Amino acid sequence: MQIFYKYSFIIVCKCLFLIYFFHPLHAPNPMCQRRGDPENPQLSKDGDILLGGIFAFHGSWKNRKDTYQNKPLPLECTILNLGEFQFAQAMLFAIEEINNSTDLLPGISLGYELYDTCGSVARSVRVALALTNGNEAVSVPSDVPCNRPAKVQAIIGETSSSPCMAVATVIEPFYIPLISPFATCACLSDKTKYPSFLRTIPSDYYQSRALAQLVKHFGWTWVGAVRSNDDYGNNGMATFRETAQQLGICLEYSVSFFRTDPPNKIQKIIDIVKISTSKVIVTFLSYFDMDVLINHLSQYNLTGYQWVGSEAWIFGSQIAEMDNLWGHELFTEIWETLFSCKFKQSSSSTENQRECTGHEDLRGLQHSFIDMSLMPIFNNVYKGVYAVAHALHNILNCNESCNYEMQLDPFMHVRKSHFITKEGEEVYFNENGDLPAKYEIINWQPTENGVVDFVTVGLYDASLPADKQLSLKNKSLVWAQNLKQVPVSVCSEKCPPGTRKVLQKGKPVCCYDCIRCAEGEISNITDSITCVQCQPEFGSNERRDACVKKEAEFLSYEEIMGALLTAASLFGTCMTAVVAFIFFRYRKTPIVRANNSELSFLLLFSLTLCFLCSLTFIGRPSEWSCMLRHTAFGITFVLCISCVLGKTMVVLMAFRASLPGSNVMKWFGPTQQRLSVLAFTLIQVVICILWLTISPPFPFKNFKEIKDKIILECALGSTVGFWAVLGYIGLLASFCFILAFLARKLPDNFNEAKFITFSMLIFCAVWITFIPAYVSSPGKFSVAVEIFAILASSFGLLICIFIPKCYIILLKPEKNTKKNLMGKGASITVRNIKNMYEL
Repeated sequence: MQIFYKYSFIIVCKCLFLIYFFHPLHAPNPMCQRRGDPENPQLSKDGDILLGGIFAFHGSWKNRKDTYQNKPLPLECTILNLGEFQFAQAMLFAIEEINNSTDLLPGISLGYELYDTCGSVARSVRVALALTNGNEAVSVPSDVPCNRPAKVQAIIGETSSSPCMAVATVIEPFYIPLISPFATCACLSDKTKYPSFLRTIPSDYYQSRALAQLVKHFGWTWVGAVRSNDDYGNNGMATFRETAQQLGICLEYSVSFFRTDPPNKIQKIIDIVKISTSKVIVTFLSYFDMDVLINHLSQYNLTGYQWVGSEAWIFGSQIAEMDNLWGHELFTEIWETLFSCKFKQSSSSTENQRECTGHEDLRGLQHSFIDMSLMPIFNNVYKGVYAVAHALHNILNCNESCNYEMQLDPFMHVRKSHFITKEGEEVYFNENGDLPAKYEIINWQPTENGVVDFVTVGLYDASLPADKQLSLKNKSLVWAQNLKQVPVSVCSEKCPPGTRKVLQKGKPVCCYDCIRCAEGEISNITDSITCVQCQPEFGSNERRDACVKKEAEFLSYEEIMGALLTAASLFGTCMTAVVAFIFFRYRKTPIVRANNSELSFLLLFSLTLCFLCSLTFIGRPSEWSCMLRHTAFGITFVLCISCVLGKTMVVLMAFRASLPGSNVMKWFGPTQQRLSVLAFTLIQVVICILWLTISPPFPFKNFKEIKDKIILECALGSTVGFWAVLGYIGLLASFCFILAFLARKLPDNFNEAKFITFSMLIFCAVWITFIPAYVSSPGKFSVAVEIFAILASSFGLLICIFIPKCYIILLKPEKNTKKNLMGKGASITVRNIKNMYEL
C-alpha cells in the first residue's frame, strides 16, 4: 500500500509539471508584456524628456484584513496632505519655467508623471518601477529585445527617508538619479548603498546636532523624545541622543511612534508623556506621524509642552491649526475645502449648497494650501528640477539648440551640477550627494485672527566655527501657552555658586542634589561638579563662592587681652622697682642684711627681666622675637630660681650649722653663692645656644588650628630644646622647693624659708597647670597662657618673698631690729648670726 501511494504521488507531480509547462501563459510569448495592474499617475504631461515625481498626496491608508483568497485591492488612501501637493506644484512650476526658457534646454520640452504614494513604502517602490518601466500593455514584437532605456530620466521625491531608501535601492540598476527635497536621514549619505540618491536638503547628521545645540542654548537638560519608527526617526534620534549626551542633556524618555500603531501602543506613549516631568519634547517625526500624534495628545488635553521639531513637520500649517482634512479625490477636495462649495452631482446636490463654478478667486484667501511658509521646501523641489535640467543641458551639448540624438545618461551628470539660481543661491552637491547644511530656525507664533505664523528667529550654519554656528533672536520668540519667558525643563535646578552637584542614585546625570561646599572650599560657577580648595592663606566666604584672605590672628597690644597682659607686665615691673628702691633705701637695716641683700637685689633684677620678657610674647611674631621670647624667658627664670635657691641654701646652712666651731658657712660664702648662681644660669644659656644653633624657633603660619583664620605663632623648632629649657627650670624649682621645705621649722622670727617654700609651691603649681593649658589652648590663647604663667610665677616670687619684709620695713619698723630677728628661743649661736648678717 505504501508503494502504491508513493508511485501515485510521483505520477501526479509529473502531470502537474506538464500542465504548467504547456500552459499558454508560460508558452513562449511573442510580445513584451508588462505584468500586474497598471499604475496611473495623478498628474502627467507629455514631453521630449520625462521627469518622474513621487509625492505622498495622502498621508496614510485605511487598515484592512487580507483573506489571501482574492487579489488584494489597491490602498484606500486617507489624510489629504496639501503640503505634498504644493511640492508637486513647485515641481510643475520649475518644469514650465524651464520649458519657457531659451537659455536652458532650448527646443527641448520636459514632461512629467507624478504619482501619489499615500505614505506607503511598498507603494513608493511600485510607482518607482512604473516610472522606470512604463505602463504599456504591449510594447514591441518579440524579435526586438524587451530591455530599453528607462522611461524617465530622473525622479523628484520621495519626501521621507524610508521610502527614499527603498526606491533608491530598486532604481539603482537602472542608473536613474533620485533627488529628494525633504529626506534627511544621514544614512542616505552612504554612497556605497545609495549611489543614485541626491538631495537638496541638508543631512540629519547636521540637523540632529543643531537640535541638540538649540536645546542646550535654552538650558533644557531634561527633555522627552518621540521619533518615527522608521529610518528617518531612528537614525535622527540616535545622532541627537549622542550629541545631547556630549552636551549634558538627558532624555527622560525616548519612544517610537508610527501613525498606524495599534491603540494600546499609542496609549502607552500618552501615559509616558502624562507622568513625565520634562516640559520640552524633541521630535524626529514625519509630517503624518506628527499629525496623528498631536490629535491623540489633544484628546487628553496634554498641553503646555514646548515642542522642538525637525524639518519634517515644522512647516505643517495643518498641524499648527489642528485642521486636518480627509479625502479621496484630490482636486475636488482641495477646491471644495478652499471655497466651501460643492461640485454639481446628479443627485447629491441640495438647494442650500453653493455650487463650485471653477472660476473662484484665490486672492485674499487664507488657507494652508496657498500658505507660502513652506517656500524653503518648495525651493528644494525647484533646485532639484533645475539640477536635472542643467545635467541634461550638459549631456545634450546645448547652446542655441540641443543635440537630441545624444544618448541620455544623467546618472553621473546630475551629481556634477553646479549652478546659481535666479535668487543668487549657489547649488552643488558634495561627495555624499548633499547640499551644505544651513537651517532656518522657525518659531510658531499665533496671530490675532487665529492663524499660526511661522517666524524665522535664527539660523544654524554648520560651515561656521562651532561657537558661531547657532544664532538666535531670543526677544522675538513666543513660547508654549504664549509665554514670553523661556520655559524651564530640568530634572534638578541649577546648583548655584557655592555648591556642587551630587548625582542621585539610580538616576541620569541630569538629576542631582546641590551640596554646599565645605569650609575652605568654593565653587564660583553654576552647576559645578567639584568644590575647589582655597589656598592655605585664604578661606571661603559665607556663600562659599569666593576665597577671601584669612584674618591673621596673634596676640596684639591693641586687643583687650593683650592690653591687660601688657599692663600686668608693666605693673609687675614697676612693683619690682619699688621693692628694689625700698630695699636699697633700707639696705643697712637688719631685715635687709639678714636676707642676703646681694642675692635679694639680684633676684629683684631677674624678676624685672621676667616681667619684661613677657612683652616679647605680645605682637606679630618675627624671626628675632621668636628666638628672643623663649630664650629670654628660660634664662631669666633660671637666674631668678638660682637666686632663690642660693638664698634657700644660705638660710638652711646658717640655721643648721648649730655646733660650736662649725665651719660650714665658709664653704658657702659670697663667692660660692655668686658662682652657684652663675653656674646654674650658664647651664641654661648653653641649652639655649644649642637650641638656637640646631633648630631655633621661627615664625609660623598655622592654617589648621582654626580654619577661618591664620594663626601667627612661633614654631618651637626643636621641641627637645623647648622642653629641655622648661625641664631645667622645673628641676631647679623642685630642688629649691625641697630645700625650703626642709627649713620650714626654723625659728619664727627669722624664718625666710617659709616664704620661699610658699613661693616655690605657687611657682610649681603654676607651671604644672601650664603644660596642659598650653597644649589645649588654640591660637593666641596658648601665648596668653604662657604669658599668664610667667606673670603669675613672677608675682608669686615677688609677693611671697619681698612683700612681708617691705611690710615690716615700712609699717613695723620696731620689728626691724637685730634682737627681734634673733628671738628669745633661737638656738643658733652668735657666731652663726654674725656670719649671716655679714652675708
